[in-house]
Amino acid sequence: MDKKLCTDGLTKFLAGLLLVGALLFIPAGSLSYWQAWLFICVLFMPMLIAGIILLRKNPELLRKRLNAKEKRGEQKAVVVLGGLMFLAAFILAGLNHRFEWITLPSWVSWAAAGVFLLGYGLYAEVLRENAYLSRTIEVQENQKVIDSGLYGTVRHPMYMSTVIMFLSMPLALGSVISFIVMLAYIPIIVKRIKDEEQLLEKELDGYTEYERKVKFRLVPFVW
Repeated sequence: MDKKLCTDGLTKFLAGLLLVGALLFIPAGSLSYWQAWLFICVLFMPMLIAGIILLRKNPELLRKRLNAKEKRGEQKAVVVLGGLMFLAAFILAGLNHRFEWITLPSWVSWAAAGVFLLGYGLYAEVLRENAYLSRTIEVQENQKVIDSGLYGTVRHPMYMSTVIMFLSMPLALGSVISFIVMLAYIPIIVKRIKDEEQLLEKELDGYTEYERKVKFRLVPFVW
């Protein structure tokens, strides 16, 4: 086992857990925000399990997933916008719980948590199908076009799964206001996809042919 990779992964996992907890519970002013506990469970438990599996079965892919340093200027802007969106969504969810601006029925949070896990399942399948799946936009040495499985339906199934996860997240937290904020993810991910495809068309052999074969980028029969 790669001890450095294990340490890096665990450090980032705990840092993320503490950050999300702080962004939710401090604005909420209470630890009794049960939707936040629900969300933390459905977010971090699968993340921990997936991390352990990758550490044992595919440490190189885990190393790629832990690297979030973008080199392309266009993508750096996307990362910053995405970060601001998440900050606003989490803080507003906590404030919504504290001040009860808009209260949703409990079943909405449970149903949204189920949808979030469905998105997580799709994300895990993408990780299984694509060994080149880096968090940054790049073309790796000896990289090949993946055109089977979910990649035979849409060109960016990872982003499809994140749309499902990120739009269900604020509803799991019981916040309509945060859901409205998270709608900003759609133009952000569209911008990321267009820039990524420009790079892939130039540097990845066979990608242009793949685009002709699989016409939809994100949502089947829509876009």
